[in-house]
Amino acid sequence: MKIGELARRTGVAPRLLRYYEQQGLLTASRAANGYREYTEDDVARVERVAGMVRSGVPTRLVRAILELEGVRSAELAQTCSRGVAEQLAEELADLESRIACLTRSRDTIRGFLAQTEHRLVLDGTA
Repeated sequence: MKIGELARRTGVAPRLLRYYEQQGLLTASRAANGYREYTEDDVARVERVAGMVRSGVPTRLVRAILELEGVRSAELAQTCSRGVAEQLAEELADLESRIACLTRSRDTIRGFLAQTEHRLVLDGTA
């Protein structure tokens, strides 16, 4: 699929898709005419990247997370240096702080809506 179709299916603007590619978060193959070509796997990847970015995760960390998701080998994990481990621990603390903040915000909104006459919108029945 071309970039316009990927943009339509994911809700991510073509310009942002190009930025993801520049940041190493997305890789497109090229057709003979030079147009970018994407696969179904790219749809899922863009949705994952966009979700993390919308959640406030910086693209440098998104790239690291995507790379780490593929690490299943204990042997490969053993090659992690102390410096990288410390950086990841800092990023983890930051993520946990953001999650706590988002959780409080979610709970506040949910609690407020539950007290309104429109509480049924919470479960989608109204």
